[in-house]
Amino acid sequence: MAEDAVPKTFRALVESAERKFAKVRDAPSYGRGPNHYFPKVFKAYMKLWDYQQKNRSKLVESGLQRWEIGEIASRIGQLYFVQYMRTSEARFLLESYIFYEAILNRGYFEGSSFKALKDRGLRFKELRFYARFLLVSLILNRWEMVKLLLDRFKALVEDSKAQFPDTTFKEWKVVMQEMVRFMKVDSAFSNTRPLRYCAMFDSYPTSLPYVARFHAKKVLKLRDALLMSYHRNEVKFAELTTDTFRMLQCLEWEPSGSFYQKQTVEFHDNGTSTDQSATSGLIDINLVADMTDPSLPPNPKKAVLYRPSATQLLAVLAAICDELPPESVMLIYIAASGDSGQTTVPHKQISGSVRTSVKLNTVHERSNYIMPETHVNGKGSSSHPSETSIWLGPTRNAGSNNLFPADLIPFTRRPAFFIIDSDNSHSFKVLHGAERGEPAALLLSPLRPTFKSQSESSADITQNGSQFTLFLTAPLRACWQIFGLTFSDDDADLMEDAESIVSDAFAEWETILCTTTTLDLVWAQVLSEPLLRRIILRFIFCRSVLTCFRRREENDHYVPVCLPELPDSVSPNSGIVQSAVMKLAEHLKVSHCFRFDSL
Repeated sequence: MAEDAVPKTFRALVESAERKFAKVRDAPSYGRGPNHYFPKVFKAYMKLWDYQQKNRSKLVESGLQRWEIGEIASRIGQLYFVQYMRTSEARFLLESYIFYEAILNRGYFEGSSFKALKDRGLRFKELRFYARFLLVSLILNRWEMVKLLLDRFKALVEDSKAQFPDTTFKEWKVVMQEMVRFMKVDSAFSNTRPLRYCAMFDSYPTSLPYVARFHAKKVLKLRDALLMSYHRNEVKFAELTTDTFRMLQCLEWEPSGSFYQKQTVEFHDNGTSTDQSATSGLIDINLVADMTDPSLPPNPKKAVLYRPSATQLLAVLAAICDELPPESVMLIYIAASGDSGQTTVPHKQISGSVRTSVKLNTVHERSNYIMPETHVNGKGSSSHPSETSIWLGPTRNAGSNNLFPADLIPFTRRPAFFIIDSDNSHSFKVLHGAERGEPAALLLSPLRPTFKSQSESSADITQNGSQFTLFLTAPLRACWQIFGLTFSDDDADLMEDAESIVSDAFAEWETILCTTTTLDLVWAQVLSEPLLRRIILRFIFCRSVLTCFRRREENDHYVPVCLPELPDSVSPNSGIVQSAVMKLAEHLKVSHCFRFDSL
């Protein structure tokens, strides 16, 4: 009887941990409300892991399989990832990676008994493990690991089709194809500068004293962000599109120094491990250890929404807005097709795919923000359902599939930084001057992308990510795209010299912004926030490149807009701005593509 007590206790601990995990997994990842259940789940899995370690021999004798140990570790890795999506704390993402990598290195799902190899449920667990590990590695930019996992995932899918001929693995093949498409978009630039804010590359010694001395009447910190993208056939993996992936990384800090360097993990036959990494928690789950990098500010919390309806988007916005801390600003990034776009098609959800976005059906309405109001458009009349909008649905039907500019006005009761990336973005100009309490910052994309080759302009650029978003997250990659340049490792020096040109320009423009007396308070109050300051500088660069670009059709549709206006000293017509663009154009040998009226 005593021998039976060990496996029974183990199964009870597994079931208890699974029940607690389900509650955390389904909790919304937005808002700042305390999640008291998260420590409870960790405690449950710590207890479970310790128990299986201390009773390993008895559990093995009673039939414990290696894949069952891997399943527990996989759950812990998944739990860390869920918490990363809730908090945006890099340590949780790194913990998740270390857990998954340990499972891979130990081969917990490999070498099982013949009976286990024929277990279809076990095969699905292994496929889910690879899909989740792929997502974590992708967000961490571990491209070599992504390639390794993709190769193994492909082989596993093929083997699954052979081992289980009566089962369709079409959904997993789609997951594999999604990752292949995703990697093709940016794989050429995998060895270039990171999208995350890196002090080595994104702070400039010449302008740093001016930034340090700059102080507006009101200073806001970026605490929360909402990121969503909804385009037809856009490249994605799980519920992370190319655009939201780029923006997510753009709003985070790149770990620096040796603090986050992953150390070698040594595993022993009894299942214990010796890990010198500061963020390891595979065996010893320490809930109170402070593992944050003291040299970096905290990442802003981000709610990443995948294809929400307009009402769901507004409900999540209300939750974030309601809990926004004092002296803070929220960034709202919306990328979707507008009136001139193509009708989107329904996207079949993939069972077994990795959860990355919020559980939208758990959103509670905040009447203070989403109750109907009489809004005012730019002409002084009330808004009407027939006004232009952007689509957040599979059809053009009005209602929950349409987001109107006036829908966002209630959220201007709190400081907001809007980035609208759409072929109908200029219709959101009506937000300026119609705020309900706090003046909002607006960055509005061009209505059409720009290409050197006219033949490329007809392509659906949104599939591989928006050009405007690319400018805000990786400006030189956007230039390569515009001019139709190909990039390889042989062009590393060319890219590095181009980065130096752009960095010098940004340092000069940064100094101008910090010393000018005509900077609007809307921009001044966020200029001390490095993540937003970098976006503003990149917007200035984007606007100057697209304004000076020589094209047959001179049209404002190709130029982005900011409201309120930035100072004239950094306008596209400024000689200082144009000289930087000209220098870059000469370096890339594309000067003939530009017209510089101020030089």
